[in-house]
Amino acid sequence: MANYLSRRRFLTTVVGASTFAGLAGGSEVRTPTSGPSSEFEFPLLDLHVHLDNSTIDKVLELPQARTVRFGIVEHAGTKENKYPVVLSNDSELTQFLAMLENKPVYRGVQAEWTDWMGCFSKETAARLDYVLTDAMTFPGKDGKRVKLWEDDALEHVGFTNAEDFMDRYVDWHVSIIENEPIDIMANMSWLPGPLARDYDRLWTESRMRKVIDAAVKNGVALEISGSYKLPRLPFLKLARAAGVKFSFGSNGRYPNMGKLDYCLEMARILGLKKSDIFVPAPDGQKAVQRRWK
Repeated sequence: MANYLSRRRFLTTVVGASTFAGLAGGSEVRTPTSGPSSEFEFPLLDLHVHLDNSTIDKVLELPQARTVRFGIVEHAGTKENKYPVVLSNDSELTQFLAMLENKPVYRGVQAEWTDWMGCFSKETAARLDYVLTDAMTFPGKDGKRVKLWEDDALEHVGFTNAEDFMDRYVDWHVSIIENEPIDIMANMSWLPGPLARDYDRLWTESRMRKVIDAAVKNGVALEISGSYKLPRLPFLKLARAAGVKFSFGSNGRYPNMGKLDYCLEMARILGLKKSDIFVPAPDGQKAVQRRWK
Protein backbone atom coordinates (compact mmCIF):
# COMPACT_ATOMS: atom_id res chain seq x y z
CA MET A 1 0.00 0.00 0.00
CA ALA A 2 2.63 2.47 -1.18
CA ASN A 3 2.75 6.04 -2.41
CA TYR A 4 -0.15 7.52 -0.48
CA LEU A 5 -0.88 11.14 -1.23
CA SER A 6 0.77 13.20 1.47
CA ARG A 7 -1.53 14.15 4.29
CA ARG A 8 -0.70 17.85 3.85
CA ARG A 9 -1.61 17.80 0.19
CA PHE A 10 -4.74 15.73 0.86
CA LEU A 11 -6.04 18.13 3.47
CA THR A 12 -5.38 21.20 1.37
CA THR A 13 -6.92 19.82 -1.81
CA VAL A 14 -9.76 17.54 -0.69
CA VAL A 15 -12.46 20.14 -1.28
CA GLY A 16 -12.85 20.15 -5.03
CA ALA A 17 -9.83 17.90 -5.52
CA SER A 18 -9.87 15.86 -8.69
CA THR A 19 -7.42 13.21 -7.58
CA PHE A 20 -5.83 11.55 -4.64
CA ALA A 21 -3.23 8.88 -4.87
CA GLY A 22 -2.45 5.33 -4.20
CA LEU A 23 -5.30 3.47 -2.48
CA ALA A 24 -4.25 0.40 -4.44
CA GLY A 25 -0.69 -0.19 -5.49
CA GLY A 26 0.10 3.46 -5.99
CA SER A 27 -2.46 3.91 -8.74
CA GLU A 28 -4.22 7.22 -9.07
CA VAL A 29 -7.82 7.36 -7.90
CA ARG A 30 -9.98 10.00 -9.51
CA THR A 31 -13.13 11.65 -8.27
CA PRO A 32 -15.83 9.69 -10.16
CA THR A 33 -17.56 11.24 -13.13
CA SER A 34 -20.58 9.05 -12.44
CA GLY A 35 -22.12 7.54 -9.34
CA PRO A 36 -23.29 9.16 -6.10
CA SER A 37 -20.48 11.65 -5.60
CA SER A 38 -20.94 13.23 -9.03
CA GLU A 39 -24.47 14.30 -8.08
CA PHE A 40 -23.27 16.78 -5.46
CA GLU A 41 -21.12 19.86 -5.46
CA PHE A 42 -19.43 18.80 -2.23
CA PRO A 43 -16.98 15.97 -1.52
CA LEU A 44 -18.40 12.88 0.15
CA LEU A 45 -16.89 12.54 3.61
CA ASP A 46 -17.63 9.80 6.13
CA LEU A 47 -16.34 11.40 9.30
CA HIS A 48 -17.49 8.66 11.67
CA VAL A 49 -15.30 5.65 10.91
CA HIS A 50 -13.88 3.34 13.59
CA LEU A 51 -10.95 1.04 12.90
CA ASP A 52 -11.55 -1.23 15.90
CA ASN A 53 -10.17 -4.63 14.83
CA SER A 54 -9.24 -3.58 11.30
CA THR A 55 -6.24 -1.58 10.08
CA ILE A 56 -6.06 1.67 8.17
CA ASP A 57 -4.48 -0.02 5.15
CA LYS A 58 -7.21 -2.66 5.09
CA VAL A 59 -9.90 0.01 5.31
CA LEU A 60 -8.40 2.02 2.48
CA GLU A 61 -8.60 -1.03 0.22
CA LEU A 62 -12.42 -1.00 0.41
CA PRO A 63 -14.16 -0.04 -2.85
CA GLN A 64 -16.06 2.77 -1.14
CA ALA A 65 -12.76 4.38 -0.14
CA ARG A 66 -12.37 5.35 -3.79
CA THR A 67 -15.42 7.62 -3.74
CA VAL A 68 -15.75 8.57 -0.06
CA ARG A 69 -13.02 10.17 2.04
CA PHE A 70 -12.89 8.76 5.54
CA GLY A 71 -12.41 10.48 8.86
CA ILE A 72 -11.03 8.00 11.37
CA VAL A 73 -12.16 8.49 14.96
CA GLU A 74 -11.01 6.73 18.08
CA HIS A 75 -12.81 6.88 21.41
CA ALA A 76 -11.14 9.38 23.72
CA GLY A 77 -11.57 9.92 27.44
CA THR A 78 -10.83 8.20 30.72
CA LYS A 79 -10.34 4.46 30.97
CA GLU A 80 -13.70 4.27 32.73
CA ASN A 81 -15.12 4.20 29.20
CA LYS A 82 -15.08 0.63 27.92
CA TYR A 83 -14.24 0.26 24.23
CA PRO A 84 -11.67 -1.77 22.27
CA VAL A 85 -9.40 1.30 22.40
CA VAL A 86 -9.75 4.44 24.51
CA LEU A 87 -7.20 7.22 24.09
CA SER A 88 -6.62 8.68 27.55
CA ASN A 89 -3.49 10.86 27.46
CA ASP A 90 -1.29 12.91 25.15
CA SER A 91 1.04 9.97 24.50
CA GLU A 92 -1.78 7.70 23.30
CA LEU A 93 -3.31 10.46 21.20
CA THR A 94 0.08 11.20 19.64
CA GLN A 95 0.49 7.54 18.70
CA PHE A 96 -2.95 7.55 17.08
CA LEU A 97 -2.09 10.67 15.09
CA ALA A 98 1.22 9.16 14.00
CA MET A 99 -0.47 5.95 12.82
CA LEU A 100 -2.59 7.97 10.40
CA GLU A 101 0.15 10.36 9.31
CA ASN A 102 0.52 10.43 5.51
CA LYS A 103 -2.73 8.54 5.02
CA PRO A 104 -5.45 10.22 2.91
CA VAL A 105 -7.87 10.50 5.82
CA TYR A 106 -8.99 13.02 8.39
CA ARG A 107 -8.02 12.31 12.00
CA GLY A 108 -10.58 12.76 14.77
CA VAL A 109 -11.76 11.44 18.10
CA GLN A 110 -15.12 10.50 19.51
CA ALA A 111 -15.06 12.24 22.87
CA GLU A 112 -16.51 10.29 25.79
CA TRP A 113 -18.42 11.78 28.71
CA THR A 114 -17.72 15.31 29.94
CA ASP A 115 -14.26 14.81 31.44
CA TRP A 116 -12.38 13.94 28.26
CA MET A 117 -10.66 17.32 28.00
CA GLY A 118 -8.80 16.63 31.24
CA CYS A 119 -7.00 13.76 29.53
CA PHE A 120 -5.21 15.91 26.97
CA SER A 121 -3.37 19.16 26.53
CA LYS A 122 -5.02 21.70 24.26
CA GLU A 123 -1.90 21.73 22.09
CA THR A 124 -2.05 17.99 21.39
CA ALA A 125 -5.81 17.98 20.88
CA ALA A 126 -5.39 20.78 18.34
CA ARG A 127 -3.46 18.37 16.11
CA LEU A 128 -6.74 16.58 15.47
CA ASP A 129 -8.80 17.62 12.48
CA TYR A 130 -12.07 17.49 14.43
CA VAL A 131 -13.85 16.18 17.52
CA LEU A 132 -17.24 14.52 17.53
CA THR A 133 -19.33 13.22 20.39
CA ASP A 134 -22.91 12.16 21.12
CA ALA A 135 -25.44 12.21 23.93
CA MET A 136 -25.81 8.44 24.26
CA THR A 137 -23.87 8.32 27.53
CA PHE A 138 -26.21 9.93 30.04
CA PRO A 139 -26.00 10.93 33.73
CA GLY A 140 -27.30 8.21 36.01
CA LYS A 141 -29.15 8.63 39.30
CA ASP A 142 -25.83 8.33 41.14
CA GLY A 143 -24.04 10.73 38.79
CA LYS A 144 -22.18 7.93 37.05
CA ARG A 145 -22.23 7.52 33.30
CA VAL A 146 -24.94 5.29 31.83
CA LYS A 147 -24.74 3.83 28.32
CA LEU A 148 -28.27 4.35 27.05
CA TRP A 149 -28.04 1.48 24.57
CA GLU A 150 -27.66 -1.08 27.34
CA ASP A 151 -30.76 -3.11 28.21
CA ASP A 152 -31.22 -1.80 31.75
CA ALA A 153 -30.10 1.77 31.08
CA LEU A 154 -33.40 3.50 31.80
CA GLU A 155 -33.51 1.90 35.24
CA HIS A 156 -30.27 3.68 36.10
CA VAL A 157 -31.22 7.18 34.95
CA GLY A 158 -34.22 7.71 37.19
CA PHE A 159 -36.72 7.13 34.40
CA THR A 160 -40.29 8.00 35.42
CA ASN A 161 -41.95 8.67 32.07
CA ALA A 162 -41.01 9.34 28.48
CA GLU A 163 -41.82 13.06 28.51
CA ASP A 164 -39.66 13.75 31.56
CA PHE A 165 -36.80 11.74 30.08
CA MET A 166 -37.02 13.59 26.76
CA ASP A 167 -36.83 16.98 28.45
CA ARG A 168 -33.73 15.86 30.34
CA TYR A 169 -32.28 14.26 27.20
CA VAL A 170 -32.74 17.42 25.15
CA ASP A 171 -31.15 19.49 27.91
CA TRP A 172 -28.25 17.02 27.93
CA HIS A 173 -27.72 17.56 24.19
CA VAL A 174 -27.74 21.31 24.69
CA SER A 175 -25.33 21.14 27.62
CA ILE A 176 -22.82 19.13 25.59
CA ILE A 177 -23.10 21.42 22.58
CA GLU A 178 -22.72 24.56 24.67
CA ASN A 179 -19.93 23.42 26.98
CA GLU A 180 -17.63 21.13 25.02
CA PRO A 181 -15.24 22.11 22.20
CA ILE A 182 -16.73 19.76 19.64
CA ASP A 183 -17.15 20.08 15.90
CA ILE A 184 -19.86 17.45 15.35
CA MET A 185 -22.80 16.12 17.36
CA ALA A 186 -23.07 12.52 16.19
CA ASN A 187 -25.83 9.90 16.36
CA MET A 188 -28.19 12.84 16.41
CA SER A 189 -31.74 12.26 17.71
CA TRP A 190 -31.10 8.57 18.55
CA LEU A 191 -33.42 7.21 21.24
CA PRO A 192 -33.09 4.23 23.60
CA GLY A 193 -34.82 1.09 22.33
CA PRO A 194 -37.98 1.32 24.48
CA LEU A 195 -38.62 4.87 23.23
CA ALA A 196 -37.55 4.55 19.60
CA ARG A 197 -41.00 3.48 18.39
CA ASP A 198 -42.37 6.83 19.57
CA TYR A 199 -39.67 8.90 17.86
CA ASP A 200 -42.08 11.11 15.90
CA ARG A 201 -44.15 11.88 18.97
CA LEU A 202 -41.26 12.42 21.38
CA TRP A 203 -39.11 14.58 19.11
CA THR A 204 -41.52 17.50 19.09
CA GLU A 205 -40.76 20.63 17.10
CA SER A 206 -39.90 22.56 20.26
CA ARG A 207 -37.42 19.88 21.34
CA MET A 208 -35.84 19.73 17.91
CA ARG A 209 -35.53 23.51 17.77
CA LYS A 210 -33.86 23.65 21.17
CA VAL A 211 -31.05 21.37 19.99
CA ILE A 212 -30.85 23.00 16.57
CA ASP A 213 -30.62 26.50 18.02
CA ALA A 214 -27.77 25.41 20.30
CA ALA A 215 -25.93 23.88 17.35
CA VAL A 216 -26.26 27.02 15.24
CA LYS A 217 -25.24 29.31 18.10
CA ASN A 218 -22.12 27.28 18.88
CA GLY A 219 -21.10 26.36 15.35
CA VAL A 220 -21.57 22.62 15.87
CA ALA A 221 -22.45 20.42 12.90
CA LEU A 222 -25.14 17.75 13.21
CA GLU A 223 -24.40 14.32 11.85
CA ILE A 224 -26.70 12.53 9.44
CA SER A 225 -26.19 8.91 10.43
CA GLY A 226 -26.04 6.31 7.71
CA SER A 227 -26.25 3.46 10.21
CA TYR A 228 -29.12 4.70 12.39
CA LYS A 229 -30.90 6.50 9.51
CA LEU A 230 -31.28 9.55 11.71
CA PRO A 231 -32.29 12.29 12.14
CA ARG A 232 -35.56 11.84 10.33
CA LEU A 233 -36.62 14.26 7.64
CA PRO A 234 -38.70 16.70 9.76
CA PHE A 235 -35.72 17.23 12.06
CA LEU A 236 -33.40 17.72 9.11
CA LYS A 237 -35.72 20.20 7.41
CA LEU A 238 -35.84 22.35 10.55
CA ALA A 239 -32.07 22.15 10.89
CA ARG A 240 -31.48 23.09 7.26
CA ALA A 241 -33.81 26.07 7.52
CA ALA A 242 -31.99 27.24 10.64
CA GLY A 243 -28.60 27.16 8.94
CA VAL A 244 -27.09 24.07 10.54
CA LYS A 245 -24.12 22.44 8.86
CA PHE A 246 -24.29 18.69 8.39
CA SER A 247 -21.75 15.91 8.42
CA PHE A 248 -22.21 12.36 7.15
CA GLY A 249 -21.27 9.37 9.28
CA SER A 250 -21.55 5.61 8.92
CA ASN A 251 -20.37 4.81 12.46
CA GLY A 252 -18.82 2.01 10.43
CA ARG A 253 -16.67 -0.88 11.51
CA TYR A 254 -14.98 -2.96 8.85
CA PRO A 255 -16.21 -3.42 6.15
CA ASN A 256 -19.17 -1.05 6.57
CA MET A 257 -17.48 2.32 6.61
CA GLY A 258 -18.37 4.68 3.82
CA LYS A 259 -21.90 3.34 3.42
CA LEU A 260 -23.87 6.57 3.26
CA ASP A 261 -27.06 5.65 1.42
CA TYR A 262 -29.37 7.33 3.93
CA CYS A 263 -27.16 10.42 4.08
CA LEU A 264 -27.25 10.77 0.30
CA GLU A 265 -30.99 10.21 0.18
CA MET A 266 -31.51 13.03 2.69
CA ALA A 267 -29.05 15.25 0.82
CA ARG A 268 -31.07 14.80 -2.36
CA ILE A 269 -34.39 15.51 -0.67
CA LEU A 270 -33.04 18.56 1.14
CA GLY A 271 -31.07 19.80 -1.84
CA LEU A 272 -27.92 20.17 0.24
CA LYS A 273 -25.19 22.38 -1.17
CA LYS A 274 -21.51 22.75 -0.45
CA SER A 275 -22.29 25.51 2.05
CA ASP A 276 -24.46 23.10 4.08
CA ILE A 277 -21.70 20.54 4.60
CA PHE A 278 -19.18 20.50 7.43
CA VAL A 279 -15.56 20.14 6.40
CA PRO A 280 -12.84 20.02 9.07
CA ALA A 281 -11.55 23.51 9.72
CA PRO A 282 -8.02 24.71 9.05
CA ASP A 283 -5.52 25.21 11.84
CA GLY A 284 -6.56 28.03 14.15
CA GLN A 285 -10.28 27.59 13.50
CA LYS A 286 -10.93 24.15 14.99
CA ALA A 287 -13.38 23.89 17.87
CA VAL A 288 -10.65 22.81 20.29
CA GLN A 289 -8.81 26.00 19.44
CA ARG A 290 -11.84 28.29 19.51
CA ARG A 291 -13.75 26.87 22.46
CA TRP A 292 -11.36 25.03 24.79
CA LYS A 293 -11.94 26.43 28.29
